[in-house]
Amino acid sequence: MAATGVTRAADTHNFGVVRVDGMDERPVLVMNEGELAGQRWTLNDSELLIGRGNDSDVVLPERQVSRHHLKVLYRDGRYLLQDLDSKNGTFLNGQQIHGTVPLQDGDEIQIALCVRMLFVGSDVTVPLSFDIPRGDGASLQLDEDRRTVIIKGKELDPPLSLAQFRLLEMLFEANGAVCGRDDIVEAVWPGTSGLGVSEQAIDALVRRLRDRLAEIDDRNYIVTVRGHGFRLDNVGV
Repeated sequence: MAATGVTRAADTHNFGVVRVDGMDERPVLVMNEGELAGQRWTLNDSELLIGRGNDSDVVLPERQVSRHHLKVLYRDGRYLLQDLDSKNGTFLNGQQIHGTVPLQDGDEIQIALCVRMLFVGSDVTVPLSFDIPRGDGASLQLDEDRRTVIIKGKELDPPLSLAQFRLLEMLFEANGAVCGRDDIVEAVWPGTSGLGVSEQAIDALVRRLRDRLAEIDDRNYIVTVRGHGFRLDNVGV
């Protein structure tokens, strides 16, 4: 069985991966998309097993992920990515890999096309407030003065409702960070302290907003982070 891979408060063993709690000079894996979006791990000099199986160092809940999907290895002073003959594939910067390939700072790892991770090299300092990259060519833009949304150069018409725009504006300004229920209530229904605002009301608002954005682009811009809230995936593609 693989080591747990995540160091907790009472766990001081030197496993292959350590959750980032501050700043570290070692390479970091940042989860950009998936049910664990927003989490990040610091790599050590041992191999890291990623998969759906409970014996993996990083356990991914997505059904498309193989039980033992891939490994991150450390060999001769550099980090490598190895696909373990996974059913739905491992992709590096959009290209499917077979066997083992080297990792470089800024590489994007896609797992079964449902999970995205960013490899940040050891020469880059990653603070706790590290933001998920939005990319230079963000697909979605807001005009706050006119309360309009522009997706891939096309304006959404008719405009969003006030509640929909407030929600999208909050997610946009969070720059990829996860926004929880309390954040949404304060942004969309300010001054209510959440009275009368149910989980169903928030889910319905998110659903309507997704439907409106899909009128121009069927990509899922609003990602659900189970147990935590929602975030905006606005990386240019």
